[in-house]
Amino acid sequence: MKTRLVQKGDFTMVEDIHDTLTPPESGFYWIDADVDDLVLLQPLFHLHDLAVEDCLSEEEQRPTLEIYDTHYFIVLNSIRFDDEEIFLRALNIFLGKHYIITVTRQKIQELRAIKPQLWNEEVNSPDRFLYHLVDLVIDNYVSVGDRIEDKIEKLEEDILMNTKKSHLNEIIGLRGEILWLKKMLVPQRDVVATLNRKELRLIDNQLQKYFDDIHDNAVKIVDTFDTLRDLMGNLREAYQASVANRANEIMRIFTALTTIFMPLTFVTGLFGMNFTNVLGILEIPHADIYIFGLMGILGLCMFILFRKKGWI
Repeated sequence: MKTRLVQKGDFTMVEDIHDTLTPPESGFYWIDADVDDLVLLQPLFHLHDLAVEDCLSEEEQRPTLEIYDTHYFIVLNSIRFDDEEIFLRALNIFLGKHYIITVTRQKIQELRAIKPQLWNEEVNSPDRFLYHLVDLVIDNYVSVGDRIEDKIEKLEEDILMNTKKSHLNEIIGLRGEILWLKKMLVPQRDVVATLNRKELRLIDNQLQKYFDDIHDNAVKIVDTFDTLRDLMGNLREAYQASVANRANEIMRIFTALTTIFMPLTFVTGLFGMNFTNVLGILEIPHADIYIFGLMGILGLCMFILFRKKGWI
């Protein structure tokens, strides 16, 4: 657990957690904790039992905003995409009048990225800290959405160039993750909408217009992932069409080869009959060479004919 006094973007480490119980003359306290630290933090800040229970739960958390007497409890999902799998990590936030507590199970990129932003913006209140943190979380979804779209375009190109069975597994896996992510985006959008529209005493009224901009981005993100879901459906259809075309191409080649060998089979069958003499031809010197030459010419002529017609 790290405890910092934030004054106009400047950080001062606080050694004794009990010092954070008294509001500072200027700025606010930021307590960056993990779930195990809640045993200490809950009685000190009178954190609500239900909120602490949600933080400790091993189950997947849905974004939410709960309003209690002395603090708000907010759950957001930070997104991470490593080109193979999408991860959502719960970011639990307790917002008080002079403090903000962030509680996580794993390291979250936005908590590292926010530090220089606090310094640049000279942030001096917990509600403005909350604004910048939510903004970073939502912006990260935009970045991930762009990367997923690039992955879909590359996958489509690979399918059209060289269809593989592994492509179907990639399509099914990515589409399932997008659908799962879409279910989480809607409640997160609603949380941002609440921060934007509802009268919240711990958030400055002047700050709500900034949350309105974040809400617009959250709505666009939901629409973006709707589009990505549709693209995955189109990609699956393209894969199936490519497989069908490939099967048709193989069947066409096999049919052409079979047709080419049909007259050759007839010739070999004719001269392979168990007769002493077949039409008197076998008595001609080097008759076998003539027969093989005839077979070669027939096969070549049919190949050229099929090639001209574009059948092979």
